[in-house]
Amino acid sequence: MYKYQKVYVNNSELNDRYVLSIDNHEEIVEALTRFCKEKNITAGKVEGIGAINEATFRFLDPATKKYVDKTFREQMEITNLTGNISQKDKEPYLHIHLTCSRRDYTCVGGHLLSARINGACELLVTDFGLTKLKRRFDEKTGLNLYDF
Repeated sequence: MYKYQKVYVNNSELNDRYVLSIDNHEEIVEALTRFCKEKNITAGKVEGIGAINEATFRFLDPATKKYVDKTFREQMEITNLTGNISQKDKEPYLHIHLTCSRRDYTCVGGHLLSARINGACELLVTDFGLTKLKRRFDEKTGLNLYDF
């Protein structure tokens, strides 16, 4: 599903940083969630690039507090993947935004629900080492917000 390596600087291991390569044809959110469980990452950040042939984005309509999903099925380059890692109900909670370039050089993007790799996906994952970065549902906004 993925391969990874810890980051080393001057022959010193930095336990909180990983370079992660998700295997071709895998789903990004599923693989990253599994990685976070394996490494017990409960708070952190993720960034990356790659190529996909399918992505589903979510858009929250603030008036209705309901998500509208839209799927794109075409080859696209990931020009930016950025997000954070926290916990909700004792499980990894990924909040990821993705921007993708299409064949005609226009871009689509937004809140990522899922994306299927078609080529490569290279991520940098930083573990903040915190154990209490949790989320809670906020009825006013309809969002899962940090619970400090």
